[in-house]
Amino acid sequence: MSDAIETLKQWIRESSSIVFFGGAGVSTESGIPDFRSVDGLYNQKYAEPPEEIISHSYFVRWPEKFYRFYKEKMLYPEAKPNDCHLALAKLEAEGKLRSVLTQNIDGLHQKAGSKNVVELHGTTLKNYCMKCGKFFPVEYLLAQEGVPHCDKCGGIIKPDVVLYEESLHDGDMDQAIRDIRKADMFIVGGTSLTVYPAAGLVEYYRGKRLVLINKSATPYDASADLVIHDSIGKVFRQCVLE
Repeated sequence: MSDAIETLKQWIRESSSIVFFGGAGVSTESGIPDFRSVDGLYNQKYAEPPEEIISHSYFVRWPEKFYRFYKEKMLYPEAKPNDCHLALAKLEAEGKLRSVLTQNIDGLHQKAGSKNVVELHGTTLKNYCMKCGKFFPVEYLLAQEGVPHCDKCGGIIKPDVVLYEESLHDGDMDQAIRDIRKADMFIVGGTSLTVYPAAGLVEYYRGKRLVLINKSATPYDASADLVIHDSIGKVFRQCVLE
């Protein structure tokens, strides 16, 4: 493993247009559970499957039950950035990182100081009235009992996240693809690379430095130039922060 870390450190030193693509595993080290691991959200017992509860049709039909689950299981306002978030912000400040592409909705990359972040699945930190479009911070949702309503027009507020049955936000995939095509190094971490269309982003990279960092194997391991099966926070701490 030390050889792989040394290789990654060298590649980072030599690169000037790195793009990072991360999934739920990036935030688990900040205390936010993922979805598909043994202890993940989808493997816990609920009266209804989480995939159904956090779908667009469920939100429209049963907003009370949606928000009960959402507030309890999807919001972590006290979570703090970990070494992966901090290392990526440092690389961006040094002019080495072009952008962060994330499947996460927790806003931890921005909390760490990253500015060029493409949130493919939206963010829990922004919420909007479905009637008049007014935006509200997550604190407003948490302060409301039951279904939060707009203080301007009374409309129902919806999180600015991509629910099941919804398409990714306009332009986000296009921006991600543009960045990947300009990257001289593409680091993918904390994702099983099984959720599409985001997982298909790997296929747009045509360079010679595709790095996969994940605790378990992914379908793209055989295509990568460097694979590290370890904690992503530990890897970035060793390569960037120490």
